[in-house]
Parts: sequence; structure tokens; C-alpha cells
Amino acid sequence: MQGAAEAVSRYGQRLLDDPHFHVAARTWRRWEGEVGQRGWPPEATAIVLHDALGRWPEELGFQPPAGWIRPEAHQEADVNRRTFVNVTAAALVPGPTATQYVDPALISYFQEQLEGHYRADMLLGPHDLIGTVSAQYQLIDKLVRSAQGETRSGLLRVGAAYAALVGWLYQDAGDLSAASFWRGVTQEIAARSRDPHLFGYSLVNLAQVRTDLGDGYGVIDLCEAALVDDRLFPKVRVMAMQQQAHGASLVGDRTAVDRLIDAADGLISRVDDDLPWGNACRRTPGYLEVQRATCYGRLGLGREAESLWSQVLDAVPATARRDRGVYLARHATAAAGAREPEQAVDIARAAAEIAVETGSARMRRELGILEKAMRPWHDAPVGRDLAELLAPVHEGS
Repeated sequence: MQGAAEAVSRYGQRLLDDPHFHVAARTWRRWEGEVGQRGWPPEATAIVLHDALGRWPEELGFQPPAGWIRPEAHQEADVNRRTFVNVTAAALVPGPTATQYVDPALISYFQEQLEGHYRADMLLGPHDLIGTVSAQYQLIDKLVRSAQGETRSGLLRVGAAYAALVGWLYQDAGDLSAASFWRGVTQEIAARSRDPHLFGYSLVNLAQVRTDLGDGYGVIDLCEAALVDDRLFPKVRVMAMQQQAHGASLVGDRTAVDRLIDAADGLISRVDDDLPWGNACRRTPGYLEVQRATCYGRLGLGREAESLWSQVLDAVPATARRDRGVYLARHATAAAGAREPEQAVDIARAAAEIAVETGSARMRRELGILEKAMRPWHDAPVGRDLAELLAPVHEGS
């Protein structure tokens, strides 16, 4: 039993490129003693068992959960094709449209609607808003084809902001392909508007997707490209610097993280533009310390990240429930990194509840990172407590 558990552990560490993957001898012993009624293993363990033994867990006597579908049975190609069609249909309306008069007051109308969408996103999450916001983008695109002069320029600017929001909604929903597509639309419309601030913002948007893809140098390249333009408003520079800090954390450069966050902090008091987009740095309490804490967690600085999250969360309002859930998940991961597993599970309880309510893929991803951080305690009571409280999250994914 000991040898089998060690062999699977070594195999899993190579397969997953994760030195912390481990199957304990007593876990293996429990499996062998529970023929016909074994509990379902964690997803990573299921993948390792299949790759090592050529059998899926249910073929080895484990009891599959309701709705279990083998990965090989997923019709991923069809799903991806349907998603692509739906996404592009919302952004690309072919051919010219009938000419119509476009009142300049529509610019203010769409800007006011945009602010409402930002507030609704914090309360509802992505899934209920994607259709509404992308439909409004379609309308703006239609109006741009008839508008003239400054009205056209104004609609292009607000259209880029709507495209950026749709991209964010897809990113929060976990669809990075659709998010990348809409970030590309944002960049195109920003370029057509000839607004340097909006174009810099579009590059930061692209860098956000690169952050989620774990491409640190890609993040840095895009943010440096944005910061080359000395004309940028302080808000855009703050956004580019904090995003570049995320890129630096992905490549393990703590010095650059602190330098960039500190430089952004020196600019944030000068953010005074009336642009309707990119206002998270003004409306999010402790905005830059949130970024620093996230970067520290990514760098493995558990105790420093845990201390920052404790301060940040005290200032998060109840209306920012989804952001609070993400921060709680990151706080729990930092506690695990600080070797405080019981505290990590206590913090994770509230995050799991919010994840179930909102359906945010970003939150589920953060809780998945927590699960990896908690692997040293996988077979301990605290590890089983975590698995139990995260079960509803996995069922809703």
C-alpha cells in the first residue's frame, strides 16, 4: 500500500507539475477497504489515476457523483463553436445599416447606462448582464455607422467602454476565449476613436486576460506599451502600473511589484477625469492594497499577504459582495501559505457561500487555488472540512 501510494504520488507530481500532489498510504488503504462504496476523489487525483492506471475512478470502484461525465465524453468542439458564434454575433453586425439621425444626447444616455451596468455587475455577477450589455453594444455600433463628427467620436469612445465591459463579464464568467475576443474589439474601437487614453486602457484590458492566462511577460509587454505614451491621464497610468505589477508577480519579481504599486499610489490622488470607464481605482476601497495583497499571495508571501487582506476586507462594503468573495478566497489562500489551515477554512466558508450565490468563475478559480494551497492537510480533519464546504461550489460549476 505504501509503495502504491508513493508511486501514484510521484506520477501525479510529474503529470500535474505540482510537487505538493500527494496520495497518503492511509488514503490508499481506505480505498482498498471500501470496495463498492468509495467516495469520489478530488478532480486532480481522478485525472492522475486515469493517466497512471488507464481507468476512470468509477471503473476502480469509486462511487461517481450525480451528473459525472467523463472528460473524454464532453463535446468540447461543439461547445466552443457555439460559444464563438454567440460571441461574434453580438459584436459583428455585417453590412451597412439604414442611415438615421443620431442625436448627440445619446452619448450621455449610454454613459449613464454604463455606470448602472458597473453597479449591477457588482451585485449580480456576469451571467445576467452579458446579454444586456452586448445588445447595447450592438445598438451603439449601429448608430456609429450613421453618426457624424463629434457625435460619432463620442459614440466610438462609449462603444469601446461597452466592449471592454463585455470582455470583463466573459472573463469573470471564466470564458477567456470570449474575453480575448471582446478585448480585441475594445482595442479596435479605441484605435478608431483616436483617443490615446482609451487606447492605453484597451492595452490594459488585454493585459488582464494575459494575467489570467499566467503570461507574466505578456502582461508586462502590454502595460509597458501603454505607459510609453506620456499623455495618458493619471487613471490610465495607475491601471497600467498595477496591472504590470501583476505581471511582475507572475515572473517572481517582488521588487518590481512594490515599485510599481508605490508609483501608482503616488498618482492615485490625481485621478480626477470624468471618463465613465476604468473607475475601479476610485470606487474600490483600498484598491492598490488589494493589488499588492494579490501579488504577494501569488509570490508565496503568505504572512504578508494575510496581514494585508485583514486590513483590506475591513473596508469592503456589503454592496461589493462578489469582490468580497474573491478577496476572502485570496485571504484564505494566504492563511494557508502562512501555515494556518484552520483559519484558512474559517475564512473560506463565507467565500464559498458567495461563490454559490454569484456563479462567478473567477471566485471558483480562486477557491481552486486555495485547494492546492491546502493539499498538505488533504487527509487531516481540516482538509476534509474544506472539501465539504467547497462541494456545493463544485456542484454549481
